[in-house]
Amino acid sequence: MLFAEVARVSREIARTSARSRKTALLAGFFRATEPEDVPIAIAYLAGRMPQGRLGVGWSVLRDRAAPADRPSLTVREVDAGLTAVAEVSGTGAQAARRALLQDLFARATADEQHYLLGLITGEVRQGALDAAAVEGLAAATGAAPADVRRAVMLAGALEPVARALLARGPGSLGEFSLTVGRPLLPMLASTAASVAQALAKLGPCAVEEKLDGIRVQVHRHGLGVRIFTRTLDDVTVRLPEIVAAAEGLPAREFVLDGEVIALDPTGRPRPFQETAGRVASRVDVAAAARALPVHAVFFDVLSVGGRDLLDEPYTRRHAALEELVPAELRVRGALVSDPADPDQARAAEEFWSQALDRGHEGVVVKAAGSPYAAGRRGTSWLKVKPVHTLDLVVLAAERGHGRRTGKLSNLHLGARAEDGSFVMLGKTFKGLTDALLDWQTERLSELAVRDDGFTVTVRPELVVEIAYDGVQTSPRYPAGLTLRFARVIRYREDKTADQADTVAAVRAAHAAG
Repeated sequence: MLFAEVARVSREIARTSARSRKTALLAGFFRATEPEDVPIAIAYLAGRMPQGRLGVGWSVLRDRAAPADRPSLTVREVDAGLTAVAEVSGTGAQAARRALLQDLFARATADEQHYLLGLITGEVRQGALDAAAVEGLAAATGAAPADVRRAVMLAGALEPVARALLARGPGSLGEFSLTVGRPLLPMLASTAASVAQALAKLGPCAVEEKLDGIRVQVHRHGLGVRIFTRTLDDVTVRLPEIVAAAEGLPAREFVLDGEVIALDPTGRPRPFQETAGRVASRVDVAAAARALPVHAVFFDVLSVGGRDLLDEPYTRRHAALEELVPAELRVRGALVSDPADPDQARAAEEFWSQALDRGHEGVVVKAAGSPYAAGRRGTSWLKVKPVHTLDLVVLAAERGHGRRTGKLSNLHLGARAEDGSFVMLGKTFKGLTDALLDWQTERLSELAVRDDGFTVTVRPELVVEIAYDGVQTSPRYPAGLTLRFARVIRYREDKTADQADTVAAVRAAHAAG
């Protein structure tokens, strides 16, 4: 398949908001895609490169070769070219990467260059692999959408299911089942504004602590234990204490869902960054485990003793969890059989407050009858967290790609320093509606003082209210701090830049944990 075809379909998806049109576009795309091309093509449509970050800056991308006159690049050639760039290391790596990218850009048309640039810089974000993609694949192959959806859930990704369907037809979906040792995408929670709202939506439910750790899926088959992250990375060798905990459980075959978290001597959670750093550590794991031991906290069981529990209601899965896992390895929770009962509703609110007092993020409220909908962010699990906000100043914005082409998208955010200057804390493109994106593009263009073709630097005058989940240390930014999951709430034209929040306030929020 030509790379130009991926770029074309991406543009057309970006131009339509109609679900039916997106499904039709994706169905046509899948019909025209060779089975061996589909994993790469799907990744590109989603704005993801299989190689991950390439380690190239804007200085390497700014001066590109003249575009080709006609399309000739295939998706496999683009993939091979990017793989070559990702593999460069050592002395002279930057020059070597530049040369390889120049060769790739020289073979691309102007439209392909634009799309390739968006992929490399992370600005192609279309959500192409949502329900419309599943329905498009079903329409292209004659499979039932529900069967495709379940196969994707069990496979952990759309790509292998698409390859099997395109190669062997709907009968291939039977190949995908819950298999101990093969990870599946975790079930995700939507957001509720309050515990009361969550109870009203779900009815009978459980209220559980929401831990600020690393999501893990633990598989055991006989003497073998494997541990996977939320992104399905195998981290077994990095977590010997979790392996030992799994080996100590009575069953010889199971799949557990939970979190890994580091605790301080009082039992309170340590900063998320410390847990994340420990799980990411690949060097001298034994020493890392002694220096910062982590603990498993399980909240679901997907399979035990060869029995698939995915379609069982939460209450039955939780009963199986209680039989398998001792209380010290299970998440704290409280059952609410009747949310309309004032005493039970009050107890749920108190549990939420106590979870915050114990240093956790909040709670997850789970419908009593809900199955485990792997890989989906449905409404039967609702997370409730306090909302933290800061008023920050926009320092710059990056030019968008994909559906945001022609817009100023990714915002550079700054807080006030003691000397009156502004210190950058991070970036965000999240939370921007189309209307807000249009408005900020026009407004920031009026404030522009410099434009390098990629980033537009602006006068620090515009204040924006930002919601965030926490503050963590970061060597990438001058203050040594950055915001976790920052997203735009609204612009505060009623505030001037000298009324924005200070770096000191951000440091205080970080210290408060």
